[in-house]
Amino acid sequence: MKRTLLTILAILSVLLVAACGGGDSEVVVETNSGNITKEEFYEQLKTENGAEVLQTLITFVVLSDAYEVTDKQVEEELEKVKESVGDDYEMILQSQGLTEDALKADIKNGLLIQAAYTDGIEVTDEEIEKHYERMSTELKARHILVEDEETANEVKEKLDKGGDFAKLAKEYSTDTSNNEDGGDLGFFTVGSMVPEFEDKAFSMKAGEISEPVATDYGYHIIELIEIKETEEDIGSLEDNEEEIRQTLIDNKVDQAEAMERINKMIEDADVNIKIKEFEDIFDQTEALG
Repeated sequence: MKRTLLTILAILSVLLVAACGGGDSEVVVETNSGNITKEEFYEQLKTENGAEVLQTLITFVVLSDAYEVTDKQVEEELEKVKESVGDDYEMILQSQGLTEDALKADIKNGLLIQAAYTDGIEVTDEEIEKHYERMSTELKARHILVEDEETANEVKEKLDKGGDFAKLAKEYSTDTSNNEDGGDLGFFTVGSMVPEFEDKAFSMKAGEISEPVATDYGYHIIELIEIKETEEDIGSLEDNEEEIRQTLIDNKVDQAEAMERINKMIEDADVNIKIKEFEDIFDQTEALG
């Protein structure tokens, strides 16, 4: 969300009052230079923020009907927030202009979004165990990143014929962070790379060069240089299970598919907006856009 929930709720209350009652001359601000009425306040808020706020709130109404978020879940997430910020918790609330109730409402909305985005995604025990095993391993690799499959195949053919990996990285790789270093990525472990790259790298043996691997960044050719155990104590599988599960779920989320699902839910909810200026907001913008 682009604005705090507290701001959204404040704007909504004005929107709804004005929408139901028409013009309202009640004075909400008094100054020696003049007064500001509720109607004037509403009109300004409506002009600047109305479509975005109303769309967001409608979306959360629909999500609340589709998914259940319990008070226990909210409290658990709140405790995580408190634990992460420590003694600065109250100061941060104050600096953001938030009450704890508003923060809890924001957390609930976050959990609703998470539920919508992860709907139907499953993670198996085997996937969790594999991820945990990778956590105890570090890989050293280098890569050549190119934009298209044709170029990737051209580079791979040159490597197969004995081409120098570092020289080809300097010549072809679009990864400017390391192409001058021959594509060197140093040591990394699970979670450091995009899933497709990671899956391939962890399946390789030291000294092996991969076939082109497609990711959102392009096509990678990976050379695995070294495999070693991490020196860090990663804790037990039980200690890491929930965090691993969430990581794997996040990796499986298809944002376009999730947005399509949310928009379909809004369409099925038969939304009837009674503020004329905003009747067609879902025809103009995407939910939570």
